[in-house]
Amino acid sequence: MSIDKLIEFARSKNASDIHLTVGAATAIRINGKLMRFSGMDDSLVNKTILSMLSAEQERKLGDGDDIDFSFSTESGARQRVNVFRQSGKLAASIRLLNETIPSFQDIGLPNYVTDMLTALKGLILVTGATGSGKSTTLATMVDYINEHRQCHILTIEDPVEYRYTPKAATIRQREIGTDVKGFNYALRSALRENPDVILVGEMRDYETIKLALTAAETGHLVLATLHTTGAIQTINRIIDAFPNEEQNQVRLQLSFSLNGVISQCLMPMPEDRGRVAAFEILRNTEAAANLIRSEKVFQLRTVMQAGSKAGMVTLNESLKRLHLEGKISKETAMEYTDDKAELASLI
Repeated sequence: MSIDKLIEFARSKNASDIHLTVGAATAIRINGKLMRFSGMDDSLVNKTILSMLSAEQERKLGDGDDIDFSFSTESGARQRVNVFRQSGKLAASIRLLNETIPSFQDIGLPNYVTDMLTALKGLILVTGATGSGKSTTLATMVDYINEHRQCHILTIEDPVEYRYTPKAATIRQREIGTDVKGFNYALRSALRENPDVILVGEMRDYETIKLALTAAETGHLVLATLHTTGAIQTINRIIDAFPNEEQNQVRLQLSFSLNGVISQCLMPMPEDRGRVAAFEILRNTEAAANLIRSEKVFQLRTVMQAGSKAGMVTLNESLKRLHLEGKISKETAMEYTDDKAELASLI
């Protein structure tokens, strides 16, 4: 089976991922669950993985590097691919990307989030665990700006996942390893490339976080992701990335430059009807900013609970709504909550 045929098969099953491993059964992920199937021997799996790589990528793989890249089939379907070795054998994880960028309604993101996207500067963070749909949410937000604002959007991604068609905006997409050597270098360069909006695929380290904060302070709208769960953990993660002597300054920076945090998780719906996202949303109101400045981040939950008029919602409130709408079971809600006692009381 060619890689194109394998991807076509997985997409026909509404899968989100493909896992290829020499020496093990091929698996596809459907509604969050891995389903294994046979029919591909080791030589075919090895050949299928290598068919996605360029000669330069094969060389890097031989030197011990893991390879991240985007891959398009002949039909135009795009995938995000990671190729690596395990137990001395080749393996690949393939994320099947949506062929079209979904709308706010498609992903269940509240329309009032668009208020954050009208800002001319500041930092918007989209957070969640691996596989929670962060890239799709970011793409939806970027395409909204693309439709409604005459501006220059610059994306920095590893790899480029969604290709945007310029509408009202001018869009330039830079891929790490192909167009630029790293997030830090790309962000420094971005400040000389006259962008209005900067998308940072991932804030991985101290320097990237510092540069993203600087860009948000200096008149750019910055959209970025972090692998954190919940608004409170996200803010603490940013502060903790800095040395102790810089943390008070970072709290001050965040209190002024943060526009909001959107934290999400992706959960299975009953009867294998697909998956649905729950969102926790923090807006940086004056009350929230005061708590960040005064080292009382742990009290932000109270601000979110009382901030519905400002467009805020806690994870438990989102889980409660999805359960009452019949989109998730009570058991699923309890599995994903960060406070079981509070959610039980709400339900």
